[in-house]
Amino acid sequence: MKYIYGRGPVMEAIKNKEVEKIYVGKNASGSIKKILGMARDARIPAVTSDNEKLEELAGTKNHQAVVALVSDFEYIELEDLIRKLEDKEDARIFILDKIEDPHNFGAIARSSNFFGVDAIIFPNRRAATVNDTVVKSSAGAIYDIDVCKVSNISQSIDKLKEAGFWIYATDLEGEDIRECDFSGKAAIVIGNEGKGVSKNILKNSDKIITIPNFSDFDSLNASVAAAIVMYEIRR
Repeated sequence: MKYIYGRGPVMEAIKNKEVEKIYVGKNASGSIKKILGMARDARIPAVTSDNEKLEELAGTKNHQAVVALVSDFEYIELEDLIRKLEDKEDARIFILDKIEDPHNFGAIARSSNFFGVDAIIFPNRRAATVNDTVVKSSAGAIYDIDVCKVSNISQSIDKLKEAGFWIYATDLEGEDIRECDFSGKAAIVIGNEGKGVSKNILKNSDKIITIPNFSDFDSLNASVAAAIVMYEIRR
């Protein structure tokens, strides 16, 4: 169990039946009424709390007058994900290669939801995992997308290839994404904020792609890069 906070994330968690209890501010108004109605419909207990208690539970002052106790995040197994997408000819997966900043993870999840990405895959070591910061940064969108935590990215890529996925790795040097054909099942690798995509993953990819730049500045925030690629593959 853990606590999440913020009106958007809590509403998404309630929709996805992840919430055990909610805590709301004494004088809260606006969308808090909608949250209370959703909680009532879902038979989730709601407790009125003072601001001090909400800050204690959320670990921040920016709780927006609502905190929720949620069950542990449910990941999907890779085999189940592959089976789920077996008949989807244009399935889209984003693989996060050791993304460390939970804000980036959350932003990527939010963009993934917006652009209709089917799933996110990330490693269980040396990487950000789904926590309250990711939930908040994603505005709760993390609950609306399949997320798969794996022990080995390279082995997971091999399994995706066997399932008919074409693997694209992002890098500073590669084919211009505007010229790429993303038809069919595609899995796109987004690299670590500082080091980029691992060399072994670059070697194991079917194609290396790049986002063209229009200045001498040659890098983008990982979540921004991911969103640009998502737009391009849906264009």
